[in-house]
Amino acid sequence: METRVASATREVVISHDRPTVIIGERINPTGKKRMSEALRAGNLEIIREEAIAQVKAGADIIDINVATTGVDEVSLLPQVVTLVAEAVNVPLCLDSPNHEALAAALKVCPGKPLVNSVTGEEHSLKTVLPLVKEHGAAVIGLVQDESGVPKDVESRLTVAHKIIARAETVGIPREDVVIDCLLFAVGADPKSALVIMETARRIKSELGVNTTLGASNVSFGMPDRSLINDAFAAMVIAAGVSCLIADAAKVRPIVLAGDLLLNRDEYARRYTRAYRERQKAAQ
Repeated sequence: METRVASATREVVISHDRPTVIIGERINPTGKKRMSEALRAGNLEIIREEAIAQVKAGADIIDINVATTGVDEVSLLPQVVTLVAEAVNVPLCLDSPNHEALAAALKVCPGKPLVNSVTGEEHSLKTVLPLVKEHGAAVIGLVQDESGVPKDVESRLTVAHKIIARAETVGIPREDVVIDCLLFAVGADPKSALVIMETARRIKSELGVNTTLGASNVSFGMPDRSLINDAFAAMVIAAGVSCLIADAAKVRPIVLAGDLLLNRDEYARRYTRAYRERQKAAQ
């Protein structure tokens, strides 16, 4: 199954049979004091620079989240979407729980964006899905509902089924829904990685839709986080996760190696090209 998103000039296809797609996560003020201060001050140059850097590092899609204290997200999100769309040519992922901010951003976003996100909660389903349908976008569905995020595979599958069914009811095709398996840190839940991999396998086999997750969440609170993140990224790609929300500069070499081993890189062209680029940069 193929999920197609697009900018004004470029299409990206998310699919289990194609190379893994990377959604660049860096435009997010959470934990970033400098970015938060810049957003409050209306200084958006840092956003433009970050978008360009992520695309250069290999991001296929750019996630945009501007939620921080002291900003009017309804006003700011469409401003940032316009800025990023002018700075880079990749599709955008509009990241906000505020449906009014999403509505404002969708009006100015070129192409076919990805909306991040809808949940299995009734309020979210009733407010976000009609926006996605109205603007012909694709959407990320989070496997959580009024009870929170389930820890077991079966309950997560139940929420995923609900989101898909409700999306199809309002006229959103199943291929335009990407399910976020919602990863807990293994430091807090030792079984989290195993649950995620089985959830991804089951979603692929039962629903056929594409899946995503915030890859670096797995290592919160652990030492040598990059080692855990790299191992986990390779494992979830093999398990069927077709799209990673991550720092492109850090994850891309692992993604390319994983795709190579899964026969998604004909004649190793992407892997060897990236290797030569790294060698050139090092010199």
